[in-house]
Amino acid sequence: MAKTLQAEIKQKAPFSSVEQEVYLNLLRTGDALSQQVEKLLRASGLSGTQYNVLRILRGAGRHGLTCGEAAARMVTHDPDITRLLDRLEKRKLIIRSRDTRDRRVVTTRITSEGLRLLKSLDKPVTELHRSLFGHVPGQDLKKLSSLLEKVRSPQ
Repeated sequence: MAKTLQAEIKQKAPFSSVEQEVYLNLLRTGDALSQQVEKLLRASGLSGTQYNVLRILRGAGRHGLTCGEAAARMVTHDPDITRLLDRLEKRKLIIRSRDTRDRRVVTTRITSEGLRLLKSLDKPVTELHRSLFGHVPGQDLKKLSSLLEKVRSPQ
């Protein structure tokens, strides 16, 4: 049987509201999941946000994306996307180029080296996701995903 959040954090008093309990549960769960993914990615010299950007750029294809477009698609907000891209470019995982018609526009594309790195991570990440969620029935996972979307979109 799963341990309750209250027992896990050794909190004696009840939460002040169910909303507080859910909020803390989400944070604790997100942190536990993120730690596992970060551990896997660390072996490849990537952070979770760098991995996210590489996946976004792979999905964008040969056309690439501007910095703002990539930032808007990220799973977690990163206030310093430019430095994150600098680090990926230094490792030759991405390239950036200025638009010839509008020099203010810089397009970012994933390189073949970046694609190779992602391909090497595809199977281990999929296996990690299965190990993290495999004990939960599929319909429960779909319901959880739907509820999380509902929480993010209160209107």
